[in-house]
This record gives sequence, structure tokens and C-alpha cells, in this order.
Amino acid sequence: MFMSTKEAAERWGISNRRVRVLCSEGKIPGAYQEGRRWKIPQDAVKPADRRYKSKESLLDIIDRKKEELDTRRPLTEGEVKRLQEEFIVEYTYNSNAIEGNTLTLRETDMVLRGLTVDRKPLKDHLEAVGHKEAFEFVCELTKKNIQLSESIIKQVHYLVLADKKDDRGVYRRVPVRIMGAKHEPVQPYLIQPAIEQLIDAYNWSTEHIVTKLARFHLEFESIHPFIDGNGRTGRLLVNFELMKAGYPPIDIKFTDRVAYYRAFDEYHAKHSITAMEKLFAGYINERLDMYLRILQD
Repeated sequence: MFMSTKEAAERWGISNRRVRVLCSEGKIPGAYQEGRRWKIPQDAVKPADRRYKSKESLLDIIDRKKEELDTRRPLTEGEVKRLQEEFIVEYTYNSNAIEGNTLTLRETDMVLRGLTVDRKPLKDHLEAVGHKEAFEFVCELTKKNIQLSESIIKQVHYLVLADKKDDRGVYRRVPVRIMGAKHEPVQPYLIQPAIEQLIDAYNWSTEHIVTKLARFHLEFESIHPFIDGNGRTGRLLVNFELMKAGYPPIDIKFTDRVAYYRAFDEYHAKHSITAMEKLFAGYINERLDMYLRILQD
């Protein structure tokens, strides 16, 4: 699942030193250092050496790649299953790690295979299993092209919050504050109307799928409808809508969590969705590249 800097250098036609620099600058999503060695995801794409100089925006590039993907032969059921199995381990690890889960990537894989990791909390085990079940549920909903609704949101949350049975799929009933954030989530009595309004605005939006999902995600997390599990639920809903639209699901890396948090700060301070939109677009672009490589004749 990972390659060395030397293997990446040979694949991308650049020097080993250049790959190490890109890793240290955080320009290769998912790359992390283990001792003195860098481990790079096998599906990582060579970072651009400069910004796009043409007038074509990243959203235009995504549209073009999506159109190309639509013309390729469809993946078989077996291929889809294999890709999902590989994706779900890293996705579960990253999404849970962002929220404080202590399982490593390897330990997450072990737990999802039914094993128990010594000296790790039961809570962390339950979170991993719950997230996997929630993603599988979302995948099944995608096949049926179910429309996003308040009921779907609560069902996804019910599966995510496997360690807190009394709070599963239930809107919080107490005010909360998000540590380190200036923004204050809505009062409990305003949650349901706020969610209904958010879903309605999303369904009626004519914006690009990346833009409208960035806006939806920022607003959903700002409402903070549940006592816990909001981030994981919100990221699953983003993938639900992406997959329904024919895009591959994305995995926001734990290593990119600072950029992810800053996107929320930018939204609350400047009412700008640009940072989150760019983050989503970058991940979607990389995933499209991966799928196009897989489907090359």
C-alpha cells in the first residue's frame, strides 16, 4: 500500500531528493515519516511543480477527467469491491484519527479484520467498526440513488457512534462549544430547522458539486447537530453525495488535518468556502487520476 521515495522517484521521473523535499513540504497527501524513511501511498500522484498557468481552473480539470472516466469501461463488481476494501481501511483510520482515535493504520486494519489490539481502548475499536459499517451503508444507499435527507443523516450517525448507544442518531439536547473555535454551534432547539434548511439549500443548489459539498460540509459541522461524531458523519455524507454523482470517494488525511481545520476557521472568520473547496478539489482530482490509471487500456 506504500512505496519508498526511490520507487516514487522512478515512477515520476524526478530525483529521490526532490521526492523527499515534496514529502517534507506536505505536498504528497498521505505520506508520512517512519524513522528516517518516508512512506508514500501507492496511489499518490506526482505533485505539480507550479500552479496551473492556463485559464483552466481545477474544477474545469475535474470536469474533464470526470467526463473521461465516464467514457471508460465500468469497473466490475469485483474490482469495485477490491478498491473499496483498500480504501476503507485508510479512510476509517484517517477520519477517526482526525477526531482523536489512537489506532494506527495497521491497527485499524487489524480491528476491521476482527482482531483485538492490546492496550487500546474498547472505544477506539468500536469507532473503527462503526465507521466501516457506516461507509458500507452509504455505499448501499448510493446504489439506490437515495436522496439526502434528515433520516439518512441520523441513520449514518447511528452507525458511526457505535460507542455511545444513548446518543446514536439523536440530535444533541445541550448547548456545546467547539474547543479552540470562535464559532458557537446553534442552540439545541434550532438544530432540526437548521438541518432542514441546509438540506433544502443543498438540493436546490446549482453550484458545481465540489463547491456545493464544501459549503454543505462547512455548514453541517457549524450546526454540530450531534453530541459527538459530527466530523465522521459529515465526511461520510460528502462521500455519499460524491459517489451518487459518479465520483470516487475521498479520504481527508490525518496529516492534512491542520489545513482542514483552517478551512473551518476561514469560513467562520471570512465567510469564505475557498479553502475547503480547494481541499476537496485536490483530493477529488487525485482520486480521478487514480481511477483513470486503473482503467487505462
